[in-house]
Amino acid sequence: MSTAKNLSIDAEHRVQVGLLELVCSAVESGREAAEVGEILEQLVDYTRAHFMSEELLMRLDSYDDFDEHVEDHGQMLEVLDAMLAAQQTGQGDLLPGKAKSLLTFLLRHIETRDARYASWTPV
Repeated sequence: MSTAKNLSIDAEHRVQVGLLELVCSAVESGREAAEVGEILEQLVDYTRAHFMSEELLMRLDSYDDFDEHVEDHGQMLEVLDAMLAAQQTGQGDLLPGKAKSLLTFLLRHIETRDARYASWTPV
């Protein structure tokens, strides 16, 4: 993957992690449900767009670990969708643990799967 792609994806990761940290902070500090929901919606939308662009790059590169990488994306989106549904149905008390777990999962994904893609060279 080119340096320009690395820089672009790294910038997207910083935004994604920042939004998830903001969700964690908002739920831990007891912010209003509407505010938490708004941040969570931004995170879900941003994550979908980021994953779409990252997956497109991997397809263009014929990345050999594509399926496993995309599986992680699917798992994260399932958790995000469940968190958003819980928030929208007044079950926001479930968010703190899920948000922290997702942050840990996302950071591990970036450090492992995304790092592997960043250093991968098409044959």
